[in-house]
Amino acid sequence: MTPIADRKIELSFEDNRRLPVLYGQHNANLVRIERQLGVKLNAKGNVVSIAGPPHSAETARSVLTELWRRASSDEPIGPAEIDAALRRRPAEEGATAESGPPADEPPVIRTRRRSIAARTATQATYMRAMEQTQLVIGAGPAGTGKTYLAVAQAVAALQSGQVDRIIVSRPVVEAGERLGFLPGDLREKVDPYLRPIYDALGDLLSPDQVERRIEAGEIEIAPLAFMRGRTLAHCFVILDEAQNTTVMQMKMALTRLGEGSRMVVNGDPGQIDLPPGMRSGLIDAMEVLHDVEGVAMVRFTDADVVRLPLVGRIVRAYAKAAEAKSGGKSQ
Repeated sequence: MTPIADRKIELSFEDNRRLPVLYGQHNANLVRIERQLGVKLNAKGNVVSIAGPPHSAETARSVLTELWRRASSDEPIGPAEIDAALRRRPAEEGATAESGPPADEPPVIRTRRRSIAARTATQATYMRAMEQTQLVIGAGPAGTGKTYLAVAQAVAALQSGQVDRIIVSRPVVEAGERLGFLPGDLREKVDPYLRPIYDALGDLLSPDQVERRIEAGEIEIAPLAFMRGRTLAHCFVILDEAQNTTVMQMKMALTRLGEGSRMVVNGDPGQIDLPPGMRSGLIDAMEVLHDVEGVAMVRFTDADVVRLPLVGRIVRAYAKAAEAKSGGKSQ
């Protein structure tokens, strides 16, 4: 069989000032792409030459083109952004530029402080759903960006005037300590449960802005019980860690939605902390609402973990162990 000849491609970039962002320090970004795809990248000035198997060379072209768009928009480029671009363009055997149109440009959430692009195909689906659907349910393992992207979408909606307030809630499930015995007032008791939300808001707004908006009533972060009896109008509502809601709590939360509001419900069905025998409201809602108009459901898997690669391997190991323990039967 005659071996397939390497393809050679040249890309040129117009703005030399952006090249250090694209190439990385000591061409580290190009080296990472070379190692991942098995191609050779040679940068001379504003021209990058690509050589390698046809499918890999075309993937490298596509990845470099996407990263150049980021550099041109003053967005950072590092290992996470490169790996995300590579995940969106798997180098399938025989795929070339002639085999079909390029993948759609990934959706981007733009806040005044930063822009966040999808790092996996599932994240892209999730981001589009949050833009287009009044109620979105996102389920999957930790590290897939469910909470951070939901907070980013909420901040973007608040800054653009689409909503008047952000309301973020989590069920407070006690793990060995009773809230009544923890020191401090109610906020001090509850804040540790909501710290990931504060961290995400602080990354997107700055801690000072977060406090000012909380004081002004534009951002409310509270336990799930605080939503009972309310109608939430013109809000972006996030119910996080929803696997730890009961069925009745979930129904209560979902029926709070009022005019001009949107809601994102997130959770990991593999990390339920409810007492044994108590059904998760997240699992129940996914079964009850799967064909309801106006509800979008997005399921993440371990392949969507965007933290350290080790986190993805840990998630897969636990999933494999749980499957073995149950004899391959679904829970």
